[in-house]
Amino acid sequence: MTRPLALLAALVTAAVAGPALAEEGPSFDCAGVTGEVETLICEDPDLAALDRRLAARYEAALTVVDRLGAGTEEAENELRATQRGWIGGRDDCWKSEDADTCIEDAYLRREAELVARYMLEEPFNTVTWICDGNPANEVVTMFFHTPLESLRFERGDTVDVGTIVRTASGAKYDGSFGRSIWMKGDNAMYREADPDGTEYDCTVAK
Repeated sequence: MTRPLALLAALVTAAVAGPALAEEGPSFDCAGVTGEVETLICEDPDLAALDRRLAARYEAALTVVDRLGAGTEEAENELRATQRGWIGGRDDCWKSEDADTCIEDAYLRREAELVARYMLEEPFNTVTWICDGNPANEVVTMFFHTPLESLRFERGDTVDVGTIVRTASGAKYDGSFGRSIWMKGDNAMYREADPDGTEYDCTVAK
């Protein structure tokens, strides 16, 4: 593991372990909470633990963008905006028939996204795919051992994050706006994000 990744791993471990030992509640103050979802998190130790863990991941991601130099302010603003948007989506779980499961899923997806997008852990595997037989048309996938299995897509200047979904065969990861990759051995079907939506037959680069 490289030194920056090792440092970030240490930061995440310390941030997760410290609060977990010191308290059972979430990262936010439960006093005066009125929202249904935040109330559920405050009352459920498992959901509270997920909240503390995600808070540590978020702080680690802020540390990453703070070290970017040029572009730091823009990247930080984007990260903070997406986190606010995620909180809004999480809080919509009150509409779900199974709010607890909805909240848990929201935390696991967000954790996977932060880890893969900001490289908070070292990927356990990296695979380059050549699509439609054109070496210039390649997709790089990096795989992460997050609680909800995740990968990082890199295609040209585009970076996206996918999480695993159930399939009858192979392994499929869904990203943003319809982007996906469905892998079966050394072959994969890659779908570009909407509105493009083009599908490519890809093989592992030799």
